[in-house]
Amino acid sequence: MTTEQSEQAGQGEQAEPPVPVEDQVPVADQPPAEASAEESAEVSAETPAPLPPMPEAPPAVGFEPVPPVKKDRRVLRAVLRWTAAVVVFAAVGTSAAYGITEMERTDVPGLATEADGRWEYPTISKPPLPSGSPGPFAEENTAGAHYADLRKLLLPAPKGAKADAALRGEDGWLPTKTFLAEYATKEERADVGQLLTDYGLRHIAARGWTTPDGTHTRVYLLQFGTAAVADEVVSNELMSYNTPVYAARGTELVSADPGFAEGAQVPDVTRYAYAETKPYGPEQVRQAYLSAADTIAVVLQSRKGTAKAVPFQQTVVLQSQLLD
Repeated sequence: MTTEQSEQAGQGEQAEPPVPVEDQVPVADQPPAEASAEESAEVSAETPAPLPPMPEAPPAVGFEPVPPVKKDRRVLRAVLRWTAAVVVFAAVGTSAAYGITEMERTDVPGLATEADGRWEYPTISKPPLPSGSPGPFAEENTAGAHYADLRKLLLPAPKGAKADAALRGEDGWLPTKTFLAEYATKEERADVGQLLTDYGLRHIAARGWTTPDGTHTRVYLLQFGTAAVADEVVSNELMSYNTPVYAARGTELVSADPGFAEGAQVPDVTRYAYAETKPYGPEQVRQAYLSAADTIAVVLQSRKGTAKAVPFQQTVVLQSQLLD
């Protein structure tokens, strides 16, 4: 701006009268003018605000007691419940395992009560072994021989059943031809008879009975010279894949019996169990082959209409335990 312009501007405005010296306030004592928002923001950003001085002693602060968190209690209760559940299941599993090992005469694994159709058997126990003789599955028994009397290894008839006199045999030993009558045709009976001769069958013990509901049961124990021979007969001569090679009398179509519980398998006994499938004749037949050391057990049950699964499974399991 030129000097002339400055003078014109000065004439347009009235100059303020000068402030007396005694009324003037020193610049240092005057309150600072309020800074604009933008300036304050810039100052705050550049220079942090000074912290207040620490008190000589921290003020006492009162805290009210905090109640326990309900969620923690729920978690604790949940943990306790799960722990209790694990203990219960473990106890049940142990009891089930013991029950299978120490099976009573009326027990069938997987079945809950005696009202489900199980038969009531008399007290069952294995016969004593001759002095110094090992059991059939002992390591020192290399032949796998049953040294106990085979006739005493037969399952007894349940209470209320009528004994089958035709299976008593002479002095408890059954003629081979009586056993062969269980097969369907003359040709099959001849074939089975020949293989029993070829493999050196020693003797047969048998027992049969009929219960009040009409179920006819036959149990045959066939003993050979060694366990190896018996296993060869049942696995390679009497069985073919998942069906018997020779049909039982009165049967046409059979299939594997799936009703046995896992715990019903006796460790040392190999089981082949079958049930006749529809269409079947006036009777249904269930059959099982058991390979136990030097002995093969053949269990047959037939009944008009339908042969019940529960007593069949019960009979097979108990006979397996006697041979173990």
